[in-house]
Amino acid sequence: MIIHLISSLDAGAIAGLNVMWIINEPTATALAYGLQKRADHGVKRNVFIFDLGGGTFDVSLLTLNNDRFDVKATSGDTHLGGEDFDNRMVSHLVKEFKRKNKVDISGNPKVLRRLRTACERAKRTLSFDTEAIIDIDSIYKGIDFHLLFTRAKFEQLNIDLFKKCLETVKSCFSDAKMDKSRVDDVVLVGGSSRIPKVQQLLQEFFEGKDLYSSINPDEAVAYGAAVQAALLSEDVKNVPNLVLQDVTPLSLGTELVGDVMSVVIPRNTSIPVKKTKPYVTAYDYQYSVPINVYEGERKIASQNNRLGLFNLPVRCAPHGLPLHVCFTIDADVILNVSAEEKSSGYKKDITITNANGRLSYEEIERMIKQAEDFKSEDMKHVEKVRAVNALDNYLYCMKIAMEDKSVASMLTLVDILMINSTMIKANELIDGKEKNDTFVFEDCLRELKSTFESALKKF
Repeated sequence: MIIHLISSLDAGAIAGLNVMWIINEPTATALAYGLQKRADHGVKRNVFIFDLGGGTFDVSLLTLNNDRFDVKATSGDTHLGGEDFDNRMVSHLVKEFKRKNKVDISGNPKVLRRLRTACERAKRTLSFDTEAIIDIDSIYKGIDFHLLFTRAKFEQLNIDLFKKCLETVKSCFSDAKMDKSRVDDVVLVGGSSRIPKVQQLLQEFFEGKDLYSSINPDEAVAYGAAVQAALLSEDVKNVPNLVLQDVTPLSLGTELVGDVMSVVIPRNTSIPVKKTKPYVTAYDYQYSVPINVYEGERKIASQNNRLGLFNLPVRCAPHGLPLHVCFTIDADVILNVSAEEKSSGYKKDITITNANGRLSYEEIERMIKQAEDFKSEDMKHVEKVRAVNALDNYLYCMKIAMEDKSVASMLTLVDILMINSTMIKANELIDGKEKNDTFVFEDCLRELKSTFESALKKF
């Protein structure tokens, strides 16, 4: 048995391992922390995990209460870590070599590999010393390279990346809707978390709070993963009965008319969870309603990751027939989505496991960032869909009203012709909705309401 930390079921299967549970690195660290803190049994603690490794950066905010772990929020950046700090150092050294020797070595892979190795060594030295010597014999055509690299210079080169880490930290607290003052312990994980400037900025953010250092940053993840593996194993005895309650890494929902994402379970909702949301049919005479299941943060459904699709049969449904869609995630992170039309008793569902098209941790972080980048464009799309749907719904109500003989009898022929003309114009706009902006549909709706209501006010 093994707990897989890279969020890749395929890798475990290829290695011949039985992947039973997927947890991210900060959550595994929290398990290691929780085992060490068992002396404080019964004391509720809020723990912030700061995991800055070689290639990725992850944070998690958890609440530890007795033997129960509730993950409140997670965040991260899959393109931020120790390698980025090394790259800044390498670029600086290339410039220094060119300044001193009038030679550009930026296009020589062999030279750059030697520089990078020297930079990694210097970076580790600067974690406990204020200076590091970079000394490389015959780095290029017999030229030696010798340089005194200071901690101050290292911090200057990377200060924007260090501050970027804090932005992710702030985002995590914003998602959790928790104030930083409520955090009891800040736990550091990953080799890059040893960088003094990173620790200084983190302490300043938490207003002088001491950083928890009893866990080895290099061993914490493996230690926590081993604990969770033991908890899942029936063969391992004398393991504390820790309960891990994780959160949904991405929002889960369905597609509405107009390719709009309707979120049923928001991102960072505690697992297990069950949520139901009401919907209505969009058209008359439907015999089935497609239920598309998506995960992601984009407002446009098709830009998210589709997990599955099923069709709910309905009996020649009229426009506006109520439906209920239920999303359930159990403790094993298995998602079940069901839809029901209660008047007829029709019901259908789909079960989605981690193996059925779910995203890796890296893809999740990419989608979250992409949602931020396209937030403005997505909102424009949603506003347009709302305007089109509002116009379409009003048209439907007008059509029903005009078919009512008692209403039609109150209108003059001129009124009827004018109303029919505006309705035809509105239908043409909806049919060619891709060509028009949001305000066109809003203006048409106002004109439609004005025409219809003015005709009725006469009576």
